[in-house]
Amino acid sequence: MIINETITSAQNPRIKHLLALQQKSSLRRSEQLFVVEGRRELDHCLQAGYEVDTIFMCPELAREAPPLTSHFAPLTSHVSPQVYERIAYRGTTEGIVAIIRSRDLTLSDLQLPESPLIVVLESVEKPGNLGAILRSADAAGADAVVVCDPLTDLYNPNLIRSSIGARFTVPTVATTSDECIAWLRDKGIAILTAQLQDSSPYYDVDMRRPTAIVMGTESTGLTQPWRQAATAHIRIPMLGRLDSLNVSVSAAILLFEAVRQRQL
Repeated sequence: MIINETITSAQNPRIKHLLALQQKSSLRRSEQLFVVEGRRELDHCLQAGYEVDTIFMCPELAREAPPLTSHFAPLTSHVSPQVYERIAYRGTTEGIVAIIRSRDLTLSDLQLPESPLIVVLESVEKPGNLGAILRSADAAGADAVVVCDPLTDLYNPNLIRSSIGARFTVPTVATTSDECIAWLRDKGIAILTAQLQDSSPYYDVDMRRPTAIVMGTESTGLTQPWRQAATAHIRIPMLGRLDSLNVSVSAAILLFEAVRQRQL
């Protein structure tokens, strides 16, 4: 690949391929590629050990960003501002969009400390919610996020954008609920399910032990297998007229209760 080449048309085959990767989860899965936009997100991705396939850079927008190492020069093509506007969701991403080779973790890949803190999400559908939960998991120092029976793929561009790079700083696994329940039990990790029925206020439950905070969808909550597998059922008291919070807000509240308890 020639670094000095400047792509000036959105009809260029490589640009069309990039756009297809952004839009089609089936293509991301079949080619094991995904798209990262922005220098901060790319830096987190590289630090996590992901491999670059291609970098598209707009020199006019990338002037203020620190230069990429010469190692990436053969993988880099320049694009015009007009093409960058077509491929970038945000205009403030330092003129860098990259195609990255995916790498899927399994539960057995997770390296856990003595008393891990894990977030488990069942069938969370909105990429923005999952990205926001990953940000909270990073901030709270969670050891992993496990997405069970996912309805969105873990390399969805909206997920990566909303996580501002936390998709790569927090080990994240996609699996089934049955496999996750069996794994948690085998590891001796307490299963705390967030639910309204038959539950205790979250601050009355011990989160200093090895803990998995388990959350379902806002519309239907958790399925019966999770409710039956629970070590304890927890709830966030609701003092208004509504009976639930956004799942990403709820996750942040519960995560930082675990942080509070573990710092006592």
